[in-house]
Amino acid sequence: MREDSIWAVYEQRLRRVSAYIHDHLDEELDLDRLSDIACLSPHHWHRIYRAVHGETLAATVKRLRLHRAAGDLVRTTLSVEEIARRTGYPNLQSFNRIFKSVFGMPPARYRREGSHTVFQSANGKGLGEMYDVTMTTIAPRELVGVSHTGSYMGIGRAFETLGGTLQARRLYRPEMKMVGVYLDDPDLVAEDKLRSFACVTQGGDIPAEAPLVHRHLDGGDYAVLRHKGPYADMHKAYQWLYGQWLPQSGREVRDTVMFEEYINNPRDAAPTELLTDIYLPLK
Repeated sequence: MREDSIWAVYEQRLRRVSAYIHDHLDEELDLDRLSDIACLSPHHWHRIYRAVHGETLAATVKRLRLHRAAGDLVRTTLSVEEIARRTGYPNLQSFNRIFKSVFGMPPARYRREGSHTVFQSANGKGLGEMYDVTMTTIAPRELVGVSHTGSYMGIGRAFETLGGTLQARRLYRPEMKMVGVYLDDPDLVAEDKLRSFACVTQGGDIPAEAPLVHRHLDGGDYAVLRHKGPYADMHKAYQWLYGQWLPQSGREVRDTVMFEEYINNPRDAAPTELLTDIYLPLK
């Protein structure tokens, strides 16, 4: 079998495993079961997965569950005990310990004092200094990505597919930057109808063969808010940017999409150290 044919087979298997993980986060995920889905022995499959995704299967499952738990703490009224059970931890003590080791504080304190609370108390003074809002002008960008429909908190699934596809097809380049494009307002559109794209830059010369699609970002003026912290906190940053910064800036929004550029990778950086630039298009 030719090398490109071998990687095409691995690509399909990677997608099956990634889809299964995201669809069954509430369940016990047995690594041998995931190997069965990949149709490879655990000995070989775990190595292939790590080579392509840059982390072990167990690390992926832990990261995705804690990411969702942080979102539940910020966006829902579920008790910490309910979230712990939903995240697959047998007791609250285990969940508290693991969550604190990753997010820097226990879940109950994170709900009260996480970085999302900074935007709730913003008073509009010293905007640029306090929240690192800068103005920039960018050239048009050509992206390649994977579409996602549903909660924006779930776009990681599309990024998993994108990364696995680019790696399996030998198309990934280190200079590519991760970009999320979000088409709908989550306060106006039902969660299951939200449309977004997980993308990388420098995608204009990459064939848009399924599941890949091309996206174009308009050049021009943008306000850029540098957000530091878990992705679960991002919604509050958007509310502050639109509700407080924009009216006081004297600028008007331009009719093109917002996007996010991810400065570091959640596989390599702790959630509290994640850096995201939110680009708001301006006239």
